[in-house]
Amino acid sequence: MESNMGFILIDDNLIDQFVIKKILKKVLDINLLYIANNGKEGLDWLLKNARQKPLVIFLDIQMPIMNGFEFLDQFQNLEEEVKDKIQIFVLSSTLDLDEIKKVKENKYVSGFWNKPLQIELLKNKFS
Repeated sequence: MESNMGFILIDDNLIDQFVIKKILKKVLDINLLYIANNGKEGLDWLLKNARQKPLVIFLDIQMPIMNGFEFLDQFQNLEEEVKDKIQIFVLSSTLDLDEIKKVKENKYVSGFWNKPLQIELLKNKFS
């Protein structure tokens, strides 16, 4: 995998964090994954680190403190040069069609993927 790319997972579920970390290691040989437990932690991390290299964000929707939609609302306020280096993939187990539609219509979201994360999707996108 490209070593010039960073990965951040914004998800409060410890099991999902563990599984996604293992999948990224196994499929893409990614050893460094920053994990934020909610959108606010993810946004704070981005504000300090986003200029360093291109980023891929895996974003959950339902989280405490700041959910995925609130994160996306705040994300749009970042500088264009920062936003241009970031791809956001929403990972969710939601079955709510309105939420799925809202995610897919967001111009900053590169894709909506159902949990659990499918290895083939990851391979096809990043290999």
